[in-house]
Formats: sequence, structure tokens, C-alpha cells
Amino acid sequence: MNEKTLYTYRLYFTGIVTTAIWLLLLWTHYNGGVQSHHLLHREELPAISNWWSGLLIPALCWGLLYRVQKRLMQVPQWSAEAPLLLKKSLYGFTAALCYGALIALAFTLKIDSVPGYLILGVLFIALFYPVYRAECVLGFILGMTVTFGAFIPTIVAAIFAIPAYLISRIIAPFIKNLFIKYPSQEIPLKK
Repeated sequence: MNEKTLYTYRLYFTGIVTTAIWLLLLWTHYNGGVQSHHLLHREELPAISNWWSGLLIPALCWGLLYRVQKRLMQVPQWSAEAPLLLKKSLYGFTAALCYGALIALAFTLKIDSVPGYLILGVLFIALFYPVYRAECVLGFILGMTVTFGAFIPTIVAAIFAIPAYLISRIIAPFIKNLFIKYPSQEIPLKK
């Protein structure tokens, strides 16, 4: 992968997502109106309109995909690691997209305790996979956008990205070091 190809992918993906979000907003506008969501799902807190998604989603796509592109460009394109890194990024994005959609589905079906546990589960997953990366954050936000708009998932992702980073960088290596089996220092028996 060269930089021009990644830039083209970034441009196409941002264009597709921008078109999709604006089509969704127009469809909801003409079919009952665009919703607003209260912060923390409490009526006394301010409501944020889903219209903000039309600006926030394209900006997030462009910015977060820039971060992914920069990380992918750190590996030489002729290296055997380059396609593997791209696959890992795509898998991380897809898994986060499904995870965000699962949270949104549980909220829509009014299964009260599940969304909270799933959101906290992100911190547990951070022990095994770096969920703070840009592709995971983008997938998580896009997975929840249809239900919540873009603003609330962005706040949730921003809040959980910091502890997820600390867990991935500090706690996970510490735990892995606890369970590494050191070779035994057995002395061979003489016959």
C-alpha cells in the first residue's frame, strides 16, 4: 500500500459514509422528524439533535482514517507486515462496528442492563486488543450512530479511549508478565 492508494480509500470511505448519514438524516426528517437525544438519557440534561451527525461523522471519518493511514505508512509497503497490519485494522474496525451496533440494538430493545455492561466490557477487551486505536473508535461510533446519532457515541468513545489506552499499555503488559513461564533452572542429573 502506498500513500496515494490509502488516501484514495480514505476519500471514498468518507464520501460513502457522508452520503449514507445524510440519506439517513433526510429519510428520518421526512418520516417523523430527526430525533434529539438527551445526555445520559435524562430529560433534565440538554438534548442534542441528530442533525449534528451530518457534520460530525464526515469530520470523524476523515480525521480518524488519517490516523490509520499514518500508522499504516510507518511500515514499508514492501514489508510482509504491511498487508497484515491493514487486515488487523479492518478486523478491528469491523469488530468495533458490530460491538457498537450490538450496544445500540440492546438499547433499542430496551434490555436495560446490557448496554451498560457492554460499554464497560470495552475496558475488559482492552486487555487483549488495543481498542483505543482510530479504526476501533470509528467503528464503534458508526455502529451506534443510527440509534444515538454521532454526538453521544463520540463522547462515549472519547471517555473510554483514555482508560482503554492505559489498560492496553500499562495493565495488560503487567498481567502478561505475571503469566509468562520462565524456563526452569533444572540441573541435569549425572548418571
